[in-house]
Amino acid sequence: MKTVRNIFFLLCAAIVCLTVASEGKAVENTLNPKQQSIIAISSFTANGDLKKLKSALNEGLDAGLTVNEIKEILVQLYAYAGFPRSLNGINTFMAVMDERKAKGISDKEGREASPMPANWNRDEYGAQVRAKLGGGDTIPAPSGYQLFAPVIDTFLKEHLFADIFARDNLDYQSRELATISALASIPGLGGQLQFHMNAAMNTGLNEAQMKDFICVLAGRVGEAEAQAANTVLTRVLASRAN
Repeated sequence: MKTVRNIFFLLCAAIVCLTVASEGKAVENTLNPKQQSIIAISSFTANGDLKKLKSALNEGLDAGLTVNEIKEILVQLYAYAGFPRSLNGINTFMAVMDERKAKGISDKEGREASPMPANWNRDEYGAQVRAKLGGGDTIPAPSGYQLFAPVIDTFLKEHLFADIFARDNLDYQSRELATISALASIPGLGGQLQFHMNAAMNTGLNEAQMKDFICVLAGRVGEAEAQAANTVLTRVLASRAN
């Protein structure tokens, strides 16, 4: 077992090394510092490790994430990790901001989300966003849990994929990166992680970047989380190859 773990981490190291160009410039197949910070912030918010979250928040700001982008990540995560984790993350971020201001550090605020039309059809909008993230051109007929408990499907469409995903101060790719980071950090969510890994790739993340995601998990979050996520990613890549 120890040999398997060592091989896993060696492969991660190899991926990182192969995707870094000369003079320290990352090539397009490597997640950039902002994206890596999104992974750490989302993972530690989801698993409740507030000490590590504090460090990740500072690193995210130093990497160039704006205050409003980080706020948006923390707010979105309530849909995946629950209000308590999200609120703990927000309170931790407030403390980080106070400390940085006391040190004279000025962080870029970033823009607010644009307002949506007063009478927009949230149900239709959310259904279209979910279908697009899932790789479909049309909205599929309801099935499974959608038929068994229609109200949860309404909440998913109108709130998660409409109210939240329509907020344009964070793009879909960043939102999906935050989502898979949170899901990978909570045990027992392989099915949801598989959907959102596919969605992350449908937003433009490529295979090398997804493998880099696993490496960041391994190096920053934990071996168990990285191995479990890698198992799901293997299934995702195999399904997309067919």
